[in-house]
Amino acid sequence: MNGADLLTSLPDGWRRVPLKATADFAVSNVDKHSFDDELPVRLCNYTDVYKNDRVSPDMELMAATATPQEIERFHLEVGDVVITKDSESWNDIAIPAYVEGTADDFVCGYHLAFIRPRKGVLDGRFLLRCLQSRPVALQLELEATGVTRYGLPKDAIGLAVLPLPPLPTQRRIAHHLDRETARIDGLIAEKERMLALLEEKRAALISRVVTRGLDPNAPLKPSGQEWLGEIPAHWPTTKFSWDIFISEGQVDPEDDSFSEMILIAPNHIESRTGQVIYKETSADQGAISGKYLCRVGDVLYSKIRPALRKVALADQDCLCSADMYALRPSERLLPQYLQYFLLSEDFSMWAELESARVAMPKINRETLSAIRIPVPPLQEQERIISEISKGTGRIDLQRRAIRGSVDLLKERRAALITAAVTGQIPPEAMSG
Repeated sequence: MNGADLLTSLPDGWRRVPLKATADFAVSNVDKHSFDDELPVRLCNYTDVYKNDRVSPDMELMAATATPQEIERFHLEVGDVVITKDSESWNDIAIPAYVEGTADDFVCGYHLAFIRPRKGVLDGRFLLRCLQSRPVALQLELEATGVTRYGLPKDAIGLAVLPLPPLPTQRRIAHHLDRETARIDGLIAEKERMLALLEEKRAALISRVVTRGLDPNAPLKPSGQEWLGEIPAHWPTTKFSWDIFISEGQVDPEDDSFSEMILIAPNHIESRTGQVIYKETSADQGAISGKYLCRVGDVLYSKIRPALRKVALADQDCLCSADMYALRPSERLLPQYLQYFLLSEDFSMWAELESARVAMPKINRETLSAIRIPVPPLQEQERIISEISKGTGRIDLQRRAIRGSVDLLKERRAALITAAVTGQIPPEAMSG
């Protein structure tokens, strides 16, 4: 069903109109590069729009340059609405933000389009909410073209059908939604702060136990690694490459022997928890480039952007992305202990600092192989794993409950916006 089909039952006095009948719009081509023969500008970028309902020059914006013609054409004014035009995901198309401040050098950036409502016809704040509503958003999502990257054709923006009540009604709806969504957003922010605290608690538990052991009174000794500090005196250390094999040699994921195997990539792994969020086969993902063959028990570590802390345990024979290392520990190291160690604060901070030395954050094989890591006795590793599993299990139950509550609030917010802009909320029920 096209989203416009959801706009068939509107109140008396409301119309269905194409966006181009109510606003002007343009697709920006101002990129992030700076040139000496151009003028300095503050650029409203993709992430500024994607992460915010409102944008203005008061935000921390990217400095770039543009020609006088580009500044004149793509200058943002109060009342404009900026939308994401390109994305790696079709459902991230046409995410909107309302422009609530302006400046002479405030310019719409690449991968975005801006819409300027015509005065006396369309209120920009109402347009923001229309674009956030399911009937309008669905129209634009369905018009996005592409396979691995999606783009919204300019014509599709103008052809999107909007519900259009009289201007005073638009303003009343916008005011009501500003108040109600702010209240919901406050509740969401509070719960997300709780999630952040639980994440810190989880990380602290893992870091403390895998690097200091279970006995707080155990004597300590220098580990020999500045980033690791002291470890229990009875723990030996080992060079990473002596007890952990890093897989070499890639296989063709299109080969019949591998195409139906699960393929794990960094995007399948939740940051900081080591949990695989979802699984897809190599064929499902249309994989064509070389992958590593992994055995059950291998530890899969994302070598790119280590700050995200993506480390998973292979629970079956599978493939992993070339952006990951498949690590096979010796009999002296339990796989789950190694996974927890790689998630620890000490190791992660080291990895972040090392990866910052190159343009694309990445841990290379030689650097990883050269470090030394602790090797607790196997029985102690088992107790460490048990202690962490119990502690993180309790924390994860709390996290799931709070996330469920956040999801419900977001669904409520979306339903409220759709109901308001399609005339399902009686005027007398609206605040203000």
